Amino acid sequence: MFSFSVAAVVFGVVFLAELPDKTALAGLVLGTRFRASYVFAGVAAAFVIHVALAVAAGSVLTLLPQRPLRAVVGLLFLAGALLLLREARKGGEGEDEEIEEPADPSFWRVAGSGFTLILVAEFGDITQIMTANLAARYDDPLSVAVGAVLALWAVAGLGILGGRALMKRVPLRLITRVAAAVMLLLAAFSLYEAITG
Repeated sequence: MFSFSVAAVVFGVVFLAELPDKTALAGLVLGTRFRASYVFAGVAAAFVIHVALAVAAGSVLTLLPQRPLRAVVGLLFLAGALLLLREARKGGEGEDEEIEEPADPSFWRVAGSGFTLILVAEFGDITQIMTANLAARYDDPLSVAVGAVLALWAVAGLGILGGRALMKRVPLRLITRVAAAVMLLLAAFSLYEAITG
């Protein structure tokens, strides 16, 4: 059964973790060069595939006994928080990467470029790993998938339509640190549950 509360938690966690990601910047660059709806269609389709893979992996994790599973999930959240904090310290190095533009700005070329970019760049990304963790934690694949997809689509939409304006108002390091803090809380809660049973 679908849980709005699980979907909302997943949305918040994935949204915060994806905001500082370089793929949001890539979507912004593509969105300034091509029709936004074309770019979003390709990016959105790639995110659906990533979330489906992550939820499937997380669902497999639920077959483990609960205490070890909670410990593994807690450690993975902790690793994710540390990775985000490391990104915050780097301060956006490598943000000026070139994105290859399609020669023909037709729907299929532009959407295909966005799809390929996200499919390759996001494979094994922190938000994909986090989505698998959340699927294992909540054992509610549908709610986790809906929350994660909507969060990724929201970040993509923000990036494509107006990410530059957001980044002028809210420092990227702050967003990254908030996401890391949320992940640390989830790690502590999962590890506490693993210890107390």
